[in-house]
Amino acid sequence: MIEEKHSAGLGNYKEGIVLSLWTLGLNFLLGSVKLAAGLWGRSSAMVADAAHSYSDCASTVAVIAGLKMASKSADADHPYGHEKYELIFANILSILLGLTAVKIGYDALMVIAHGSYQVPGLAPLLAAVFSLAVKEVMYRLTLRKAKKIGSVAMEADAWHHRTDALSSVGAFVGILGARLGLPVLDPVTGLLVSLLVLKVAIDLYRKSVSGLVDSSTDAETVARIQQLLADIDGIEEVNSLKTRVFGASAYADVTIKVDGALTVEEGHDIATLAHNKIEANLPKIKHIMVHIEPMDQDHLHQ
Repeated sequence: MIEEKHSAGLGNYKEGIVLSLWTLGLNFLLGSVKLAAGLWGRSSAMVADAAHSYSDCASTVAVIAGLKMASKSADADHPYGHEKYELIFANILSILLGLTAVKIGYDALMVIAHGSYQVPGLAPLLAAVFSLAVKEVMYRLTLRKAKKIGSVAMEADAWHHRTDALSSVGAFVGILGARLGLPVLDPVTGLLVSLLVLKVAIDLYRKSVSGLVDSSTDAETVARIQQLLADIDGIEEVNSLKTRVFGASAYADVTIKVDGALTVEEGHDIATLAHNKIEANLPKIKHIMVHIEPMDQDHLHQ
């Protein structure tokens, strides 16, 4: 059963890799369009937006590498699999996202401080609209796939797409404002976008670190495990239940109490039933270890 579940996980990771390859190509094309429009239309905002798209290419390459590592089967050196590599790459991505936010904010402040405004042409304005539409679609597709396969790295990459879309909104407002005689709108909007991007980076960083330090899984999964155990005949009490996140999956350890008068084989059958039932009903649980203890007879018949 464990092998079958792991094979299904490999298939999910492959779905993420295919989508990431598509977004990698689109990001490179989009960055090139922005760069050409920014240089031709004399828009520093659009040139910066192009750099943001190229940084997305780098992040997507990191996501693909992380997914490939996470999809490797367990081996002698990694008997529990390689899922945590995906969290490591997610951690790196969150840092890159934060650095991007700081760079956008710094550039915006420098423009305001020096008053180095420019009046861009029409091409950057059209490129910003095109970028906004494409990046929003990429964000939604990537986030949907990330939630489906439980990939923190893909979720980080999805937010990279969303921040690029927000960056394009800022570029559009700034370029339009400059063309209408309000050039200060460009850096002010860029500064606001950078603060939003920084918040997203911090949230993703905390989420990836949480998975690396063996934090417990969500309360809903824990409650579901307890419910499944309560429905099994022969389990008199759940003595303890511990879970830990492992990449997109989770491990669980539970101690159950059964009638002390049962034979070793009967107790083993109850433990096996509990193990199989939980793994069959909760795909997120990669493996659960079930330990049995005898129930005190006096307490059992009270």
